[in-house]
Amino acid sequence: MSLVFVVTSGKGGVGKTTVTANLGAAFSNIGKKVCLLDADIGLKNLDVVLGLENRIVYTVMDVVSGRVGAVDALVRHKTSRNLFLMPASQIATKEMMTSEDMVNVVGQLKKEFDVILIDSPAGIESGFRNSIAAADSAIVITNPEYTAVSDADRVMGLLEKTHIKIDNISLILNKYRDNMSNKRGMLSIDDVVKTLAIPLSGIVPDSEDIVVGSNRGVPVAFEGKTDMNRLFTNIAKRLMGHKVPINEDYRMAKPSFWKLFKSMFRA
Repeated sequence: MSLVFVVTSGKGGVGKTTVTANLGAAFSNIGKKVCLLDADIGLKNLDVVLGLENRIVYTVMDVVSGRVGAVDALVRHKTSRNLFLMPASQIATKEMMTSEDMVNVVGQLKKEFDVILIDSPAGIESGFRNSIAAADSAIVITNPEYTAVSDADRVMGLLEKTHIKIDNISLILNKYRDNMSNKRGMLSIDDVVKTLAIPLSGIVPDSEDIVVGSNRGVPVAFEGKTDMNRLFTNIAKRLMGHKVPINEDYRMAKPSFWKLFKSMFRA
């Protein structure tokens, strides 16, 4: 049976699409056949983060219109034979797709994939409602900023009123900077978890490596034997129900003396 996650956030700019791409890479690394579905109709970014923007022939809107089947619209990633993208359309609008359309598209994909990650648009409008319609589980992405956590809390309130069970909602804290905790509007890990009251599935640091990987179109999770590879693999395993201690993420997210020294030297 396919695992279908919607990856969502209340606030834009928290790194939701980058996390989606790296989670997809991590799932594929551990042998799962993965589809990343870009539900941000009109403002697509997932294809760029994956380096696939020039390979798109059909989009999810072609599937919705019946022009092609879901499998025919997929684009395989250059690095992994197990990772595929269902692209969004840049010329359509969110209003041109309904929740029933999303359920139909994902229903076709379930026959082919072990894991489906739906990259929801930020906010709580029609694109958000469409994205959650076909999902069994939700991953809420936030930064440790008051505004981002407040918006994520609002999303939590909406998710609790849907078909998605509270036990199937988890949290990823993105762009975490240990030295900024409790400073300049930044919250601690405990503060974020206490506010949202959902299990923490991962802590992702504010890393230049992640930005570089996104700019290259190759998610950093594809790079073997690195902290980022291990971190996203840990998150993927937790989302599958495996018991992986969260303190492993904290250790990798917390800057070492050498990293701090290099940053001071660059400054």
